[in-house]
Amino acid sequence: MRFEAKRCGVRFNPPSIVLVYVNTETKKLRKRVIPIRNFTKLSDCCMAAEQLKEHPRHRDYLDAVSLGQLEKLHILLQDHLRGLSLKHSLSTFHLDPDEDLNKLDDKELARKKAQMDREFERNRKHKDDPGFVYDLEVDFEKAPQEDCSWDESDDGF
Repeated sequence: MRFEAKRCGVRFNPPSIVLVYVNTETKKLRKRVIPIRNFTKLSDCCMAAEQLKEHPRHRDYLDAVSLGQLEKLHILLQDHLRGLSLKHSLSTFHLDPDEDLNKLDDKELARKKAQMDREFERNRKHKDDPGFVYDLEVDFEKAPQEDCSWDESDDGF
């Protein structure tokens, strides 16, 4: 591999992926602008990212860039084409514990679940970790229960 990716970003006008990389043979820092052609607000971001990563002209440069990162950049481009702000687009990548996942479409739900899986794996303790304790038991405080009127027994029954 002759190229080591350092940074990857997006340019909205014209739609393109910007890659900052180091040529490992010459040790020079370079910038490559990869145009995103035939991409609309209805395009499949996952498929577009896969096609870009496998494109013969860009394959060597994008080898070190993950498919997930390329998909995120395509989502940012697509949101821009839809007229959404960059701030709104970036906020969709953060997990909100109060968000109702039942209201999401299948693709968005799959993306959120994959994000939760990555977060779980990052926080998970393995048996080789220094703070690992086997069969850890934790007592949680019980919230005081409120009496409900429908819980009360009725003498009429």
